[in-house]
Amino acid sequence: MNKPWMIGWIAFAMLGAHAETVTLTGDAAYSAAQKGTCGTTEAGVVRYGFWEGRAYSRVPGEKDRHLFDVMGVNVRQCGHLQDATKGRGFRSVSREIMVYMDPDTGEVIDRWENPWTGKTVEVLHVANAPVNMRAPRFEFNGDGKSTLSRSFRRYGDMAVSSYEIPLFYDNPLAGDYQQYVGGTYHAMEIFDTFYDADKMLDGDVASVGDSRLAWVRVAQWLPWLEMGSRPGLMVFNATGFSTFDKASLPKALIDVVDTRFPEYWTPPPTEDPRPNETSWTVFQKWKANQADD
Repeated sequence: MNKPWMIGWIAFAMLGAHAETVTLTGDAAYSAAQKGTCGTTEAGVVRYGFWEGRAYSRVPGEKDRHLFDVMGVNVRQCGHLQDATKGRGFRSVSREIMVYMDPDTGEVIDRWENPWTGKTVEVLHVANAPVNMRAPRFEFNGDGKSTLSRSFRRYGDMAVSSYEIPLFYDNPLAGDYQQYVGGTYHAMEIFDTFYDADKMLDGDVASVGDSRLAWVRVAQWLPWLEMGSRPGLMVFNATGFSTFDKASLPKALIDVVDTRFPEYWTPPPTEDPRPNETSWTVFQKWKANQADD
């Protein structure tokens, strides 16, 4: 008799046996790039990317701790451009919210007792604006040639985009001697997004509709934790979805944004020239404002 775990494994193996890698080029790749970023090839349509999950600590020599639950949304739109050599282009612009919640009650917290230091600290929720594409993506390169390609793993009616973003750059909170004493921000963001395969892979279809996502982040301590040079890192694991329908977002998230960050429901203008914000640059400005008060 097959055991439940055997049935699950057989189903997984059968799914894997039918998986294929689909690589798009030319117009189809450009269409897929837009739909992957914007959800649609149309300009100026607002898309909401929601996620929820957990944040853990990992410290050498001790058990991982479930520090927070998290919930967030990215609110974006895309603009279109035209270049004489590079052809059609698009650029996404967005604002992003993520709040930290008590893992036992699910309530958003604004004060947190650090179990390593015993100090109660003020929680700085993620409120990054803007979070934009640094440069537009065009259909051709500077020589007017098409080199754009986009690959997906296809599992039946589902197309999956999977990529990792290794981050390694000077921490904006550190000083002028980082190469001698450290102070480099080191992290990795991992994204897996799941689309309707027929809508994503067909270049003549303008919109993918809703999509599903998984996000993992492995990073150094957040600055507001006041962990200093203590060894350890944080691991975030979340799932969610992207949609054009704001009303389909969880009520708990809508209430948080309405109450605390109502301006974040509107994405920046598509020509927004500002540099991107991160948790580090926002913390830097937050501390500077505290010093001025």
